[in-house]
Amino acid sequence: MSVITKHVKIQSKGENDIVDLTDKILVKIKESKIFSGIVTVFVTGSTGALTTIEYEPGLLKDFPDMLSRIAPDELNYEHEEMWHDGNGRSHVKASLIGPSLTIPFSDGNLLLGTWQQIVFVELDTRERERNIVLQIVGN
Repeated sequence: MSVITKHVKIQSKGENDIVDLTDKILVKIKESKIFSGIVTVFVTGSTGALTTIEYEPGLLKDFPDMLSRIAPDELNYEHEEMWHDGNGRSHVKASLIGPSLTIPFSDGNLLLGTWQQIVFVELDTRERERNIVLQIVGN
């Protein structure tokens, strides 16, 4: 069994930017020469998140809308009292979605559903360069 670490760098456009990572992850799996196993995908930082979604225009609007109902902009966040950086809601949203996913792959292909893509969700209030860490484990 092998373990290989790869990185994917992306530039987000700021809050609610949703970036499809599926093809980038697949390229890194193929580069690893591991044909079957799992890939853990992890975003460093506390205001970014990873999930799967059907990457289509309706959901690209619905998903941020849902998050704004859960953690509205206009609420008072204690994080603001400490840092005054305007992103208390960003931390709350990121903690709900989470920073990582584990996806199986076989014969060099991700075992995703037909309409399922792996996405990064930017929740910070400003654009950011993000480092996505991949741990590819298998044979």
